[in-house]
Amino acid sequence: MSRGVRVQPRGAVRPGIRLGIPLAALVAALVAGGLVLLAAGNDPIEAYRTMFDSSMNGVNAWTRTLTLATPLTLTGLAAAIAFRMRVYNIGAEGQLYMGAIATSGLALWLPADTPSLVMLPAIILAGAIAGAVWAAFAAVPRALLGADEIITTLMLNFVALSFMNYLIFGSMSFWRDPERPVPQGLALPESAELPILSGRLHWGIFVAAGAAIGLWLLMQRTTWGFDLRTIGDSEAAARYAGMPVAARIIVVLGISGALAGLAGAVEVSGVTGRLDPKSLAVDIGFTGIVVAAVARTNPLGVVPVAVFLAAITTSGSSLQTVGVQSEIVLLLQGLIFLSVTASEFFVTNRVETPRIRLRSAPPEPEGAGA
Repeated sequence: MSRGVRVQPRGAVRPGIRLGIPLAALVAALVAGGLVLLAAGNDPIEAYRTMFDSSMNGVNAWTRTLTLATPLTLTGLAAAIAFRMRVYNIGAEGQLYMGAIATSGLALWLPADTPSLVMLPAIILAGAIAGAVWAAFAAVPRALLGADEIITTLMLNFVALSFMNYLIFGSMSFWRDPERPVPQGLALPESAELPILSGRLHWGIFVAAGAAIGLWLLMQRTTWGFDLRTIGDSEAAARYAGMPVAARIIVVLGISGALAGLAGAVEVSGVTGRLDPKSLAVDIGFTGIVVAAVARTNPLGVVPVAVFLAAITTSGSSLQTVGVQSEIVLLLQGLIFLSVTASEFFVTNRVETPRIRLRSAPPEPEGAGA
């Protein structure tokens, strides 16, 4: 007899499964991508060698990768803390924009000769506060009125994007450089720029790493983190136990927005040096959702996942230099993203395939041979 396919949770996941399944998914994606490259007339080995060289081979390659991984880590953390409590913040993109606006605005407002020891903490904090305030527009209706935070945070992204574009492209605002005929943000003073470690890699990498460690300690080693996990597992049980669910929702979304705002702050202070909508509107907030999902909302897991996705993204432009079309580059990136993300299902679940048992033939009656 046969039995249908069944899916059962694994419970405790062994390290071999945790590492082996995503690696197998990555290999499968690379094989499928190689077939696509062959069909398009490209050399898969040369393409993959270019991807590796441009993202991980050498100091310059690593600085490019880690520079992109910095905001991806922060937006991944923003999604991770919210998702862990089953509150879905899809607005990290808009919160990043508002953090960038607040950071650049305060940097331009303060005197240019303000010492960096005063300027940098002030503008970074301003970015975090702006992201938290923007998230509060979705957090308060969700906590008090039960509004769907997915819709509100998603719509707030477009509001923030339109506001940022208006400041630079639609008005002669405080943020716009009046001496440029082509709309461009006003350059920040030197004291508002994060120190450079190497190439374009700036001190924001320490902000992202510190945020990951701090968030992990907060979620795993405090009573507040226990409340967060309990509410995520069962909001009804948390209410029955007397936990302040509404207050926790507001605080969690506020922290999530602050982390996304930090991403905007470090991008403005460490990379663009001005409010630059074209450089900021590159879906870093939305990619952070993928980072959090692959990391299974583990703050420490967010860091290597962000580095991995950053490496794939930074290698895209280099592939075009060896003749790979931009559409194929996007397809390769999509295959890798999708395969690694989908592999998480098999990490947390075990699939039992049907078993077929052959029935033995009934014995022949005596004398049948005669």
